[in-house]
Amino acid sequence: MKKSFVCLLSVLLVFTLVFATFGCAPEEEVEPVDEEPVDEEPVEEPEEPVDEELFVVVAAGSPGGVYFPLGAGIAYVLERRIDGMTAMSETTGASVENCRLVATGESEMGMAMANVAWDAYVGEEAFEDDGALPIRTLFSMYPAQQHLLVPAGSDIESMYDLAGKRVSVDAPGSGCEVTSYIILEAAGIRDEVDAVNYSQPEARDALLDGEVDAVFYNFASPAAVVEEIKAARDIRFIPMDDELFDAIIADYPYFSPGAIPEGHYGLEEDVPALTVGNLMLVHEDMDEQLVYDMVQAIFHEDSLNELIGIHPIAQNFTVELAAEAPVPFHAGAERYFEEHN
Repeated sequence: MKKSFVCLLSVLLVFTLVFATFGCAPEEEVEPVDEEPVDEEPVEEPEEPVDEELFVVVAAGSPGGVYFPLGAGIAYVLERRIDGMTAMSETTGASVENCRLVATGESEMGMAMANVAWDAYVGEEAFEDDGALPIRTLFSMYPAQQHLLVPAGSDIESMYDLAGKRVSVDAPGSGCEVTSYIILEAAGIRDEVDAVNYSQPEARDALLDGEVDAVFYNFASPAAVVEEIKAARDIRFIPMDDELFDAIIADYPYFSPGAIPEGHYGLEEDVPALTVGNLMLVHEDMDEQLVYDMVQAIFHEDSLNELIGIHPIAQNFTVELAAEAPVPFHAGAERYFEEHN
């Protein structure tokens, strides 16, 4: 009996060991063990498309001129009408600086006088050291007159009388500075003028304080800074004569004869003035569809009404006028104007 009991016990022990070995025994909780990574190519899951935020900076100009409020207005309508876009306008030295800002990608858009934009595109004059810049026209904005202001009691009657005078030619790197020197060169007095570089507000103060004898400005009339000067003291506008018109336009065909119109600034008659177009520029490598969308947003009927409310110069924003410029258009802008002209 004892022997049978021992045999039975032995069988039970063997049976238990077998079950334990092959997992038939009750499972015990086992702590997870970090396994060595297997050297296999990971399976990449397809990425969800991500909408990238569009950030656009409009290089404009200094307070007092047209570029400043117009740049803010264009940024406003772009942000309102292009989903995902954040747009802002920045104060700059205007045309020359803006061409470089666009070319280097520091600003996505930039305003420039047509003559300066052309020089930047071909790498001449102020851009000889830069070489030809990779800029293209987004659209042509409006024509602007070169103003020359003097105090009402000044002995300056013509451009030639600026010889020996202290004259503000506008901020360094501005299109107005470039145009001022072209006029002085054509008059044969560039080396005889004490030229100083003041921004538009600085030039206003300098003329009111008697620190300069005359001030060159370039913008579409009427301009706020001129109204401010006129409100503080009596001024006169010096006209361009036909001889200077002919000499300048022969060498620089992107200029045209124009005038500060009667009625502006209280004028009783037109004042002949050298006139030049103003362009909105972008980099040549900007995405074509984005450029198309921006032009479409700006020339939306509601956008144009809003821009005219910001500055009346936007009345010049027509598809017909916008499609003419000396600097080639970006492909996206060209496509828009081909479809809408």
